[in-house]
Amino acid sequence: MQRLLKVRKIWREALSKQFAARWLSVGLLAAAFAGPAANAQGNLHTDPLNLDPAVHEAYQHVYMLDYDGALNRFQKIQAGHPQDPMAVDYVLLCMAFRELYRQDLLDTTLYAHEGFLTSKRVAVEDPAIRSQIENLANQAISLSDGRIRSNSRDKDAYFTRSYARAIHAAYIGMADHSFVSGLHQALQAKDDSKKALQIDPQYADAKMVVGIYEFSVASLPGFLRFAAGMFGQSGSKEDGLKLLHESADHGTITPVESRTTLTIFLRHDARYQEALAMQHGLSDDYPHNYLFRLEEGNLTKDMGNGPKAIAVYKAVIADGAKKNYFVDPRLQMAWFGLAETERGQNHLGEAADAYLQTAAQPKCSDWLRKRAQLNAGEMLDLLHERNQAVVQYRAAAGASDSAVSGPAKQYLKTAYAGK
Repeated sequence: MQRLLKVRKIWREALSKQFAARWLSVGLLAAAFAGPAANAQGNLHTDPLNLDPAVHEAYQHVYMLDYDGALNRFQKIQAGHPQDPMAVDYVLLCMAFRELYRQDLLDTTLYAHEGFLTSKRVAVEDPAIRSQIENLANQAISLSDGRIRSNSRDKDAYFTRSYARAIHAAYIGMADHSFVSGLHQALQAKDDSKKALQIDPQYADAKMVVGIYEFSVASLPGFLRFAAGMFGQSGSKEDGLKLLHESADHGTITPVESRTTLTIFLRHDARYQEALAMQHGLSDDYPHNYLFRLEEGNLTKDMGNGPKAIAVYKAVIADGAKKNYFVDPRLQMAWFGLAETERGQNHLGEAADAYLQTAAQPKCSDWLRKRAQLNAGEMLDLLHERNQAVVQYRAAAGASDSAVSGPAKQYLKTAYAGK
């Protein structure tokens, strides 16, 4: 029995990490929906509020990552529809991902590898914002519960509850690294979306969460996938991708989110050309979305085209320097991606400079700044500039993340010699 419980705990931790990383790194990485789309059949398969022109206008600001402008509009919509959980979901999404963006957590370079999931990074949250996020999630779920009690076949209520739970699960997974506590909500989100689809098989928006879940479970290592089956959980990559394509093609508020999810899943399976083609399409559609442009660089780097990736990152940085081209561009993300790529090309001096630029950005999170300082020190050591390297290690040694502070303290004693 103890062994069975241990297996179950391991599986829950692994699946929760998969869900949080998948959900975040994609739809929410972009922090943008497709927005309300017209439905030639009278909008029979989505919440009616999604077609309100005011909702459409608010999403135009989300496309540009203008979270403040979008939030102001969504809050007005919520005030006009105080009992509609969909209105609460809009505000919840905007609040949650504005905060994650502020913390530099919406760049897949930072968590595309297991190091992010196992790091001890401590988020520096605004307690007031965190309280609002928690209250909004609870409010959306409570309002949805009330509607379901009144009508057990209210497909919109199942979707709004699913969406609130999924957003909240993703937020606490990324901000807190609290993957296990988020798993329960993630599973409930999947079940709610499945219920909406049972009532209305054409409810395309609900296919996104189920698609993420299907792919995530199927992506678990063999032993954990077997363990998941023991507890009644199964997945299919093929089914997950199919559901996401259907959400992208026919959803009302999830097409862009589903497309960005597909780029990460394709990237996960090393289908880089397909992923890059889809991401390029998103960048063409929304050229002023900083994260879409940044992700083109990330994908180009991951597919092994270092020189092209360097050019993409530099173009993003140059556009970021233009007045009002992007809304609040977090240029530290692009500088860090550039640094990593230059390092991969063995351009040690250029990599060191880019890491230092990362750390120098005024809105850089402390976690990313200290990681960049550690890496800058490593490059400077390899360039035999020991005194400058020590300065960077001393700065990085105070990191709350032991994965950064530990090596920094070690290299203060013994110069980094490469790996």
